[in-house]
Amino acid sequence: MAGNDAKTLTNTLTMPQKPQTTPSRRERQIMDILYRRGRATGVEVMEELPGNPSYSTVRTQLRVLEKKGHVRHEEHGPKFIYLPAVPRRAARKSALRHLVDTFFDGSVEKVVGALLGGEGAHVTEEELERIAEQVAKARTGKQGESR
Repeated sequence: MAGNDAKTLTNTLTMPQKPQTTPSRRERQIMDILYRRGRATGVEVMEELPGNPSYSTVRTQLRVLEKKGHVRHEEHGPKFIYLPAVPRRAARKSALRHLVDTFFDGSVEKVVGALLGGEGAHVTEEELERIAEQVAKARTGKQGESR
């Protein structure tokens, strides 16, 4: 009983949760590696990080990310294989919402204005066409909702 209960308890405690906080710069670097690779050991993450962090530092950061609900792990013998706990699309949506709320007062219009009219904005004619198509689709979707 105790062996199975302990294993169930361990699995329950390591189940992915909804991410709680915005990751730090180093945590984002780790997440970028995991999203790019799909899965990685602590050593593999360490080898790709800039600044030559120690293995223990990387493992600590991976545990923190796991506790925050951004990462989960699988055990393969003595190795821990780390994976993103949230699909990239969901993480992107959450990060974008945070960016819009933090820097643009929650305004999509302000974001688009900054992207289209800001210094160094190099939007091609093709990109403008695709953006116009997305705006048209958004209008159609909004009209469909109000009926």
